[in-house]
Amino acid sequence: MSTDSGLSLDDSVRAMVLLMPRLIGRAKRLPVPAALRSFDLAPRHLSMLTYVLFDGPLTVNELARRLEVAPTTVSLMVADLSRQGVVERRTDDNDRRRTLVAIADSHRKAIEAWLGNADHGWRTALAPLTPDQRALVIATLRAYEEAVSDH
Repeated sequence: MSTDSGLSLDDSVRAMVLLMPRLIGRAKRLPVPAALRSFDLAPRHLSMLTYVLFDGPLTVNELARRLEVAPTTVSLMVADLSRQGVVERRTDDNDRRRTLVAIADSHRKAIEAWLGNADHGWRTALAPLTPDQRALVIATLRAYEEAVSDH
């Protein structure tokens, strides 16, 4: 395993060009649990489900802020997944005016088994880093996303 320290910019780009397809390929090979295959889940659904899984029930506005999309987009996703029984809307016990989005109990185990691996992988990779180093990794990946989406 290479430590990749002291690489030139060109060598760093080559390393990332090799690494990114591997990361994406591994993520795509995560099998969708049988209990969820019929739901036609898109990547945007997975991001939303991951937030709800890791952080517990959240409001549509909070999900929209985290996903960096409009609340109407999240409302549509929630409506779609709610109709299919994957998520449910619950009244917030602390503020009855608020509605929270939660993973339906009937699908929680399958979603935990499926998306929990991403949590473990990222925690393993990021844990040895300092908070500043973690912020740099995230900023770098965001900058890459912006750069390739501009072209």
